Amino acid sequence: MITKTLECNKSTLTVFTKDLLTSDDEAHFWLNGYVNKQNCRIWSEANPQVYVETPLHPEQLTVWCALWAGGIIGPYFFKNDEGRNVTVNGDRYRVMITNFFIPELNNQDAQELWFQQDGATCHTARATIDLLKDTFGDRLISRFVPVNWPPRSCDLTPLDYFLWGYVMSLVYAHKPQTLDHLEDNIRRVIADIRPQMLEKVIENWTSRLDYIRASRDFMCQKSYLKCNATRLPFE
Repeated sequence: MITKTLECNKSTLTVFTKDLLTSDDEAHFWLNGYVNKQNCRIWSEANPQVYVETPLHPEQLTVWCALWAGGIIGPYFFKNDEGRNVTVNGDRYRVMITNFFIPELNNQDAQELWFQQDGATCHTARATIDLLKDTFGDRLISRFVPVNWPPRSCDLTPLDYFLWGYVMSLVYAHKPQTLDHLEDNIRRVIADIRPQMLEKVIENWTSRLDYIRASRDFMCQKSYLKCNATRLPFE
């Protein structure tokens, strides 16, 4: 790991974050409210002998969204040709981009936005990157492009530190009994998110980036992070 220096000021960060459309790994919503604990760790001086039960074949929805200062694009639910809920792969992700994301983007005044995504394989396959470049050109932050967002940085991704947790905290309130009911709940909760709430999320995001700049201790795999009034490239 190489220490990076984040060189920019708060006004620059504010401009950048308002022009960035951010996405991340898709979220899984289990019908029974199960929470994926694969990233949870239990520490003890002695073997804690802890067993974590997981459902064998849970019913679930795989959901994608993108978020920016102007609103939320989505949700998009991954389904096969028969309308059955499925998980995401490269082909399904590209279908989502072509049939949903780009048309939705064109319906909003968002043609000059940057797009940031995580490094999941289906997101960064060559065919996927080429497809995204057709729309965003150089305004793309991802693996295998000149502007590389730091991996495993959920604290810098509004969907991780805000959206998915917020939605999950509400959609199970009335204990949905079917996937259709759960899907309706997800759509309703996301539709009810007000612009004022998104403004606070973006302000918080700007503060997080500004804290990194102030700490001068940003860890990732490149040399340093430098930003100007319109872009935040890694060099």
